[in-house]
Amino acid sequence: MFRFQDPQYLYLLAAVVVLALIRLITYSRQKRRLRKFGDPELLRELMPDVSRWRPGVKFWLLEAALALLIVMLARPQDGKKIGEEKRSGIETVIAIDVSNSMRAKDVVPSRLDRAKMMVENLVDNFTDDKIGLIIFAGDAFVQLPITSDYVSAKMFLSSIDPTMIQNQGTDLAGAISLASRSFTQQENVGKAIIVITDGEDHEGGASEAAKDAKDKGRNIYILGVGSTKGAPVPDPQTGSYMIDNQGETVMSKLNEDMCREVAKAGGGAYIHVENNSNAQRLLDEELSKLQHQESTVYSEYAERFQEVGLVALLLLILEVCILDRKNPLLKNIKLFKK
Repeated sequence: MFRFQDPQYLYLLAAVVVLALIRLITYSRQKRRLRKFGDPELLRELMPDVSRWRPGVKFWLLEAALALLIVMLARPQDGKKIGEEKRSGIETVIAIDVSNSMRAKDVVPSRLDRAKMMVENLVDNFTDDKIGLIIFAGDAFVQLPITSDYVSAKMFLSSIDPTMIQNQGTDLAGAISLASRSFTQQENVGKAIIVITDGEDHEGGASEAAKDAKDKGRNIYILGVGSTKGAPVPDPQTGSYMIDNQGETVMSKLNEDMCREVAKAGGGAYIHVENNSNAQRLLDEELSKLQHQESTVYSEYAERFQEVGLVALLLLILEVCILDRKNPLLKNIKLFKK
């Protein structure tokens, strides 16, 4: 693999083009001035030692040497050693929806409790991975910065409750954007964002946020919790169900279309959590793809500026050896005449 270590210096090649244009313009004006003195053939007879081709050859040798010196500054290199690089672990940021609709009991014991069970099982299967926790509703907050401390992750997980966020809703875009910023700067590590939600009261912009995260190397996986048929939302204050402004019981449905759209934009997958074991298996399969990604890398690069510099030096020496005027000792040898 060939590359330039400092490619910004290649912009200086524009100066080579500019000098060539100046040379052509100057040469054209010089020819017009000479024609004013008389017939060109007669002028050449009057100036027998003036070479017609040597100044041009010397100029183009200097141009070539200058171009090579600029290329040398850019430090040309080629890959010397090829190896296979393998990712040994992943970083996972889990965003859990804690909006009121996650209290619905269309899955047992509730949507939120099922989500917490999923995360706990996921953590139990981690070995050389890192995890971070985010909770979101109308706002999004980091509950646990990314860490390999699984005990702390389970402790924070158990304390998650909808009362932790007063601003209700489902700001999925905000949660994904926050999760995307929560990873470490470590390279060559798979990075996954797992969002567990029912998609209710979606505020928009989630697909754009997922695409932006994907462009940064994060894969988005959406775990949809709940039923598409819908279920009433319990009200812990009254012990009954929440009602809207018209006095109707609030029914919450899993928004699968939105979940699939966001997962697709994020380069991941959508998984409907009907039972924990099946969803866990599907999620493990997806995450294992990040753990076993291999890529061809060039671990060492050999410098090639020396060869370029040598050619530039030879051109400069050749330019010095060529005189502007014809050599009296070699005037009968016409190297530059057709």
